[in-house]
Amino acid sequence: MTSVLSPRRTAEGTERHRLTVVGGLAALSLDAMASVAYGPEAIVIVLAVAGGAGLGFTVPVTVAIAVLLGVLTLSYRQVIAAFPEGGGAYGVSKKYLGRRASLVAAASLVIDYVLNVAVSVAAGVAALTSAFPELLPYTVWLCLGVLAVITAVNLRGIANSARAFILPTAIYVGAIIIVVIVGLIRDEAAVTEATSGVQQLETVGVLLLLKAFANGCAALTGVEAIANAVPSFRKPRARRAQNAEVALGALLAVMLVGIAVLVEKFTIHPVDGVTVLSQVTEASIGDGIGFYIVQFATVVLLALAANTSFGGLPVLAQLLAKDNNLPHLFALRAERQVHRYGIGFLTVTSAVLLVAAGGEMNVLVPLFAIGVFVGFTLSQFGMIRHWRATRTAGWRGRATLNGVGAALTAIAAVVVTVSKFDEGGWLIVLALPVIVVVMEWIHRFYRRIGERLELDRTPAPPRPDRSLVVVPVSTVSRLTRDAIAAALSLGDRVVAVYVTHPEEEQATRDLVAEWDRWDPGVDLVLLHDERRRLGEPLVEYLRGVSEKQVFVLIAEVEPERVWQRVLQNQRGSVLAHAMRRRSDAVVCRLRFRIAGSAR
Repeated sequence: MTSVLSPRRTAEGTERHRLTVVGGLAALSLDAMASVAYGPEAIVIVLAVAGGAGLGFTVPVTVAIAVLLGVLTLSYRQVIAAFPEGGGAYGVSKKYLGRRASLVAAASLVIDYVLNVAVSVAAGVAALTSAFPELLPYTVWLCLGVLAVITAVNLRGIANSARAFILPTAIYVGAIIIVVIVGLIRDEAAVTEATSGVQQLETVGVLLLLKAFANGCAALTGVEAIANAVPSFRKPRARRAQNAEVALGALLAVMLVGIAVLVEKFTIHPVDGVTVLSQVTEASIGDGIGFYIVQFATVVLLALAANTSFGGLPVLAQLLAKDNNLPHLFALRAERQVHRYGIGFLTVTSAVLLVAAGGEMNVLVPLFAIGVFVGFTLSQFGMIRHWRATRTAGWRGRATLNGVGAALTAIAAVVVTVSKFDEGGWLIVLALPVIVVVMEWIHRFYRRIGERLELDRTPAPPRPDRSLVVVPVSTVSRLTRDAIAAALSLGDRVVAVYVTHPEEEQATRDLVAEWDRWDPGVDLVLLHDERRRLGEPLVEYLRGVSEKQVFVLIAEVEPERVWQRVLQNQRGSVLAHAMRRRSDAVVCRLRFRIAGSAR
């Protein structure tokens, strides 16, 4: 009895492999969550150059970043509503800023996603090797091992990866919030300098504050991932994605500002070999078991933060492929709604970066967070045009909000690029236009194919053409019989061809005699070639036939075991390759299965 799945049951099965709000936070927000471990430290390291006066600006700089985070969160919430098909900055830029700008946004996101995987994996392994120095010689292999595990989890589907990462994410967020709450409650006076704000600002300098702001903005990477992957959520997709975006913004702001307040309260300074988060945790809850829980949760989440890219880049690659900017295979989905080729691309490119950098996080970090601000800025400018075009209620206020956000992210992009240019940032400046040029080339290639196929026009009604089927033969056998039988059912005229070479006169005479005795009702054409070639004589013969539709039917033996293929002479592959490259014939390869015939 044959059973047919109803569309409703199929849709329900598909929805099971999509994300809830909590699952979205676990699958797409780990990059942003993990930034709490290095965002405040990036600020402190810069401000410490100006001593205590500089460290006194830790909270104001972090609050400024939190304000920008709020602007981005609200903006991407609107992006989700306006572009429920996903794409984030790419989708906004394509509609309101033009295709060229959208490619720049897409290239920046691709770079950020790849670097996020490499940096996250390297950071997690660095934390592990710090705890166990004996593992240091195996850094690269550990990085590749972590990458392989994350890839394997994501190949099972984004919903499965979300379920696997919910617990460590919850432990990490809970631990950081406890550290902040306990640290705020603790009665410990902060050591401050009795100088006015104006005097401190003069001591620190605006450029140093800008650099601290730009460095701290690394904590904002990953904020756009939810907007890029809206199709990965369960229905109603836009509403769930919006709720996840707001939850991410709120949690991240609380953790960043909370850690910054504790940095000033406990007068934390940079210390070699000890992270700022580690110092804050020890000052807040002591060095007991709670301290090690926070450290272990940080190690785990840093390693898993790469999962944000695995949730965002495959969806972005799918949209780019649908717009003919990437190979179409990136738009294919496997079981469990997995974009297998996007995941494969991300894994391979990240592995190359990790091997090239020797698994060293500090080599990769200078490249991080440059590209993402380009996407942020383009997205904000695009949303300004969106509000001016739609003019919905309250559009002026929203456009102003996006304008402020665009200015802030543009400043951050310039400052980060300039400050990190000599540390490897030039690679990103070079890679962005290269990726754009490659996508432009792919788009032109698909456009030329579309023009040749007349995809934008209705074709004339089909009319049958007289067809010729050419069957290359070498012997008279059951394989030859099956090939001739298939050819007779395929075309109007069938011709068998045999390529002869010098010093093979006797073999040729034997074949002709055997063919005449068999008499299959099909002509045998002899093609002589002095240079012992297989494909070229057949190509020259096809150029002289009168039929417009020509098929070449190549009969081959399919071995019972894969390893037995090395025993074949590969004659069929040579002929097929020559026909496809040098003629317009339709090449058909007939497989004769030995195992099937034995049964």
